[in-house]
Amino acid sequence: MSAAALSVVVVVVFFLALYLLQRYGDLWKQQRMVLFGTLLSWYLCFLIVFILPLDVSTTVYNQCIYDSSNHTPSFSQAGQIDQPKTSSLSHSSLSATKTCEKPWSYIPDDVLPIFWRVVYWTSQFLTWLLLPFMQSYAQSGAFSRVGKIKTALIENAIYYGTYLLIFIFLLIYVAAHPKWKLRWTEIQTICITAANTWGLFLLVLLLGYGLVEIPRSYWLSSSHEFLLAKTYFKVAKLATEKASAEENLADVMEEVADVHESVRFNHIFKKHIDTILTKCPVKYQEEMGRNVDSSQREHISLPTKSGLIKLHKKVISAVQRHSQTQVQWSILVDQIFHLEDVAKSQTSLLRIFTHSFPSAHSGWIRRFVYTPTVEWYWECVFRRVICRLLSVLLALLSAAVVWSECTFFSTHPVLSLFAVFVQKAEQHHNYLCIEMVCFISILFMCVCVYSTVFRIRFFNYYHLVPHHQTDAYSLQFSGMLFCRLTPPLCLNFLGLIHMDSAISHQDRIQTSYTFIMGSMRLLPVISDGFYIYYPMLVLLLCIATFFNLGSRCLNLLGFHQYITDDDLTSDLVEEGKELIRRERRKRQRAEDGENRRWAWRERYATQAATGQTKAGYAELKEDQNKPESHTDVNRRDGSAEEQHTRLLQDDFSDEGLSSRRSTGGRYRSLSPSLTNLFGDV
Repeated sequence: MSAAALSVVVVVVFFLALYLLQRYGDLWKQQRMVLFGTLLSWYLCFLIVFILPLDVSTTVYNQCIYDSSNHTPSFSQAGQIDQPKTSSLSHSSLSATKTCEKPWSYIPDDVLPIFWRVVYWTSQFLTWLLLPFMQSYAQSGAFSRVGKIKTALIENAIYYGTYLLIFIFLLIYVAAHPKWKLRWTEIQTICITAANTWGLFLLVLLLGYGLVEIPRSYWLSSSHEFLLAKTYFKVAKLATEKASAEENLADVMEEVADVHESVRFNHIFKKHIDTILTKCPVKYQEEMGRNVDSSQREHISLPTKSGLIKLHKKVISAVQRHSQTQVQWSILVDQIFHLEDVAKSQTSLLRIFTHSFPSAHSGWIRRFVYTPTVEWYWECVFRRVICRLLSVLLALLSAAVVWSECTFFSTHPVLSLFAVFVQKAEQHHNYLCIEMVCFISILFMCVCVYSTVFRIRFFNYYHLVPHHQTDAYSLQFSGMLFCRLTPPLCLNFLGLIHMDSAISHQDRIQTSYTFIMGSMRLLPVISDGFYIYYPMLVLLLCIATFFNLGSRCLNLLGFHQYITDDDLTSDLVEEGKELIRRERRKRQRAEDGENRRWAWRERYATQAATGQTKAGYAELKEDQNKPESHTDVNRRDGSAEEQHTRLLQDDFSDEGLSSRRSTGGRYRSLSPSLTNLFGDV
């Protein structure tokens, strides 16, 4: 049963990591090494989270057997509690069978240490060595593998040199300390402690934000008015980003066009120009292909190879950013159309949900399961209640985490709530309860931290965008963050439940995870100082997040955040409303035109299949002479064939005007194009 539990967890976690990678990355277009590195880093981090509760229950069982056999744990020279050997456990288990029941998910003692070594050191190799190199490799504009590798090594020289310098200082410090011997075990433990200290520093910052923001987001999402206003705010911000991305892409394409015209077919850099052109959008490629034949420009200046590498990098970045904003705009517009439909349906007496554009919401699930009546009850009645109940539950969990982070160092009495739950379950030998408490607690902490990682955005360098729009740099950066945050998070959780003797100072068997991480008693400043008092800072961070101090500071610096009592927020909300009105009119015209084309295609297809007689033509002529007929307007322009051709086209009175963007970043939609629905900035 234990092997089955471990195998199921390993398989389920793999598919979870694969699903997230498929949602945020592009499995078909991005480089295979980028996808492999990101998938492996996410997979290993999720494995640590899901396997740790099994390690805790196994350790509790071993501790029960060890206590029942009247043995006292021995200490090694490093101050670390030695793990009981398998042979001693096998002898003592015979006398402790009646007292200690083996958990359903028991894992043998020789499995988990090997498992943790492989998982931990592989993740550390990824986050500190391989992924930084692959980031520079994927972002490089070089045209060959050797050039990309050279660029990546040069960009990471300072990065790796800093690590080497710190490692040399650590070696000197260990060698000069009178109580320590320069052995591999001590050096390994110091390196692990240094990495966990760096991760804990960032972990508390992200955790303090997520503990408040996640429950509050569910509570606020129960208010439809708040959701609608915040989405209008996002639309106004994204419209400016979308316009900026399109302008940047146009500028970069102009540079590419100039280089393309200056380099002829027999030039040595022609193959590099062709490589750059393959990264450009199709419409720009066609335009450059037409212009190169009619261009009469002289060779003013020939590009250099370094200039082409920089241009290649700029093209990749500009195209990626343009694609991200286009997809985000389409998703956000659909989302706000749905919210507006909810607002209209709330006042419906028929209790039937009505969509503004029903053609986009078709399928057998909506016809038979998620019917308009079911959708009305969910959107207008049950969703608000469920969101508020979930918000209250998450708020209680957040309060428990904050209280435990501030009191987990107290072992007599035990003040940490998670330690109380685990010890009560341990007294009754309820291993399933221990695993559930550990799994729910650590999963909630991981959600608070990981969701912050998915939400944060460092300008345009790091931004996780769903619907396959995340670039290679951001994917690998997220993998680096996960690998650096997960080990200290799990170690901090073991401290919350008093399973880490370096913090709780209890003489008990250590988990296999703590045994692999090494004893932090080698560094008393870290174990008795930083690891105990620094997590208390999460309380101050939660208070700052509750009063939106971070958002207000960013707002003062020019990074607009949604604040309900801010005048700039109100202006952006009104601007978003106007943008959505234009998009709704444009989409309505597009759908009307599509319906007309579909109706005429069906009509003429039926006529062609059955054969058109003279009587049929006369009847059609009579129908066309009706005053409200659409064909009456087109009869002046020629024959029936010309009328048919004109009816299959959309002729709007304002489509002759060119699309433009007004000064100040406002998005103006004056040309509803059907071929590119959202390309009118």
